[in-house]
Amino acid sequence: MTEKETEKLLKEVRDGSKSVAEALEVLRTFPYTDLGFARIDHHREMRTGYPEIVYCAGKTTEQVREIFRVMIKKENNIIGTRASENMFNEIKSIFPEAVYYKEARIISIKKKKTTIPGSTIAVITAGTSDIPVAEEAAVTAELLGNKVTRIYDAGVAGIHRLVDKLPEIRKSKVVVVIAGMEGALASVVSGLVDKPVIAVPTSVGYGANFGGISALLAMLTSCSAGVTVVNIDNGFGAGFSASMINRMK
Repeated sequence: MTEKETEKLLKEVRDGSKSVAEALEVLRTFPYTDLGFARIDHHREMRTGYPEIVYCAGKTTEQVREIFRVMIKKENNIIGTRASENMFNEIKSIFPEAVYYKEARIISIKKKKTTIPGSTIAVITAGTSDIPVAEEAAVTAELLGNKVTRIYDAGVAGIHRLVDKLPEIRKSKVVVVIAGMEGALASVVSGLVDKPVIAVPTSVGYGANFGGISALLAMLTSCSAGVTVVNIDNGFGAGFSASMINRMK
């Protein structure tokens, strides 16, 4: 339940168009619904500005389907991250309006329009292999109402590919930089623009990359001020944080 929905409910009670008993029925599942295996947080949008987002990996299709069933009754937009295509096919058979973003591995059901006016979020990758993580960030940001500019394969091995895009990058309010290997791109971008940079290390790279740890440590020890780092391959976390920054006035 959003703040606006709660305000509407209270006004209806005040005006007499809804009884106290009816209001109590609406609030019966406030602030969460207990499914046994999961407790769906309906109060989260009021607290944070965004509804609960479902992490699908590790859950069964039946569990995800039941979570979606409860959330859709509340007329919330639903985002399910790290979802398989098989899981989506099962969800779509029950919820035809569901959309699957294959590269991002995200299932979405839109029940209401969400738009953050104004600035964009730039999502930049060092290489093509980083695109799945970048798409998770970009699609997350878009589903939360943001405009996103994608700039892919602009790593330090050919820095001119980044320089050409600087005018576009500088129009954004926040920049998400995704890089594996040595993770150098985040420092470079931060040194060229006056925007906050959210760095995402990826597990892309040869043996000494240690599954993204080398990129993570490089980003954490960046000499460029303004770089904030999320976990390895955490495109969702970067897209969500970028959205929070972008919506600030």
